[in-house]
Amino acid sequence: MSEPASWLTVERGWTVEGSDGAKLGNVVETVGDSNLDIFNGLTVATGGLSRARYVPSELVDEIREGCVRLSIGSGEFERLEHYDEPPASEQIEPE
Repeated sequence: MSEPASWLTVERGWTVEGSDGAKLGNVVETVGDSNLDIFNGLTVATGGLSRARYVPSELVDEIREGCVRLSIGSGEFERLEHYDEPPASEQIEPE
């Protein structure tokens, strides 16, 4: 088994597993500030035409090469919020 990894190494497509061992989906993106090393969470695609779900960082139990394991099972995962893209940030031009 691989060594634990940092959230900064998580890549799109990595498997996301529940605490019950069920495959829940795949990582779409990580959410956080890499400059300040603040991990907020990740979005997980569950397949098909369903919308991605947002997993807050406090529900991430373990990160290993190619796999993110959550501290919740598949039933609890299904109750997580769907991920909505944040609005585009506005740039303020000098006068």
